[in-house]
Amino acid sequence: MKTLVQSILMLVLMTLLTGIIYPIVVTDLSRIFFPEQATGSLIKEGDRILGSKLIAQKFEEPEFFWPRPSACDYATLPSGASNLGPTSAALAKAISDRRKTFDGQAPGDLLTTSGSGLDPDISPEAALFQVSRVATARHLDQEKVRALVLDHVSGPQFGTLGQARVNVLALNLDLVRLK
Repeated sequence: MKTLVQSILMLVLMTLLTGIIYPIVVTDLSRIFFPEQATGSLIKEGDRILGSKLIAQKFEEPEFFWPRPSACDYATLPSGASNLGPTSAALAKAISDRRKTFDGQAPGDLLTTSGSGLDPDISPEAALFQVSRVATARHLDQEKVRALVLDHVSGPQFGTLGQARVNVLALNLDLVRLK
């Protein structure tokens, strides 16, 4: 009987500790030390939420920069990779179809999906590749659009992690403001 009581007390204690106290402490600490990320890195205009810096959004219109393709159609709940390998006929067909969209060659990140399916960034090369289409669709000078892209290039995180990147949502929002 003593072992049963100890087991039940341990279950209650661990449930309180790991199921209630720990999540509250971690959530509160994240709000203190990482307030933007803890609230979803939302981009707002007044009270209106335009999107998140951390999650890709679907842009298909020619007057916008397009993000990487998404295996989950940019849905957050079923997000993930397609699990298609380099020898997959389905992957080869998908890349071939995407290549046709760009009339031939395009940077790799515009042809292949990201691991999460929600990558908010593209390479500077992928953004610069789209300048002509976006400038033509918006009746803007290509050099002005190119300069906007270059203004949005972020270097590797902490100067060494990853590669240079361009946040597609931030770029498109500034593009809308560009006259």
